[in-house]
Order: sequence, then C-alpha cells, then structure tokens
Amino acid sequence: MRLTPGHLRFLRFLAVGGLNTAFGYAVYAVLVLFGLSPQAALALAFCVGVIWNFFTHARLVFGARGFRRLPAYVAVYVAIYAVNSVLLARVMALGLHPLVAQAGLALVMALLSYALIKAVLTGGPQPGSS
Repeated sequence: MRLTPGHLRFLRFLAVGGLNTAFGYAVYAVLVLFGLSPQAALALAFCVGVIWNFFTHARLVFGARGFRRLPAYVAVYVAIYAVNSVLLARVMALGLHPLVAQAGLALVMALLSYALIKAVLTGGPQPGSS
C-alpha cells in the first residue's frame, strides 16, 4: 500500500496531536495538582496550548506560514474549549476524578480538533501560493 500525501498529513497530525495533547494535558495536570480547580486549569491549559498548537499544526502538519490564520485558529480553539468544558463537567458529575475525566475525553477532542483545524488551515489558498 502506497501512502498518499493525505495519508502522510493525517499521520503527521496524529504525531503532532500526540505531542500537543501531552503538552496540554501536562499543563492541565500540573495546575490541578497545584490546587487550581479543574475548570480553571482547563482554561489556562487551553490559553497556553493554543499558541504552541498553532505553530505545530500550521508548520509541521499543514505547511502554513505566518499569522494570517491565527484568529480563525483561536476561534476554533474557543469552540473546542467550550465543548471540552461542558463534557468535562458532565463526565466529572458521574464521579470521575478530573484527571481521569479529561484523559477519557482526549480522543473525542482530538477528532473534533482535526476536523476543525484542517478546515481552518487548509481553507483558501495557502500563504505564498498563487
């Protein structure tokens, strides 16, 4: 089986997504372990992670350069945050510890993120193309 450019992009997204997820979850976990509430920790982890993630997704996965798509990317992350926040509260209401609850949501959030981020970073002409 020959890998197409689309397959390779998806594999890069998975690898970068793993790195981004580990980074964001580590920030979240450290903040929770230092006494921050799970919701406040989630908000701060998203704020720190959005810039990190923009550069890794844009450059390493989609080959986008510059900051032109950053506002749309941030808007996508606000939507992702809102969904994650609601789901986290609901899963925690079932009695799960905040760290376990967020870990359980990681795959769902990764799939949602891929669809939305791909739309933002591949929509329209790429910077530098004619």
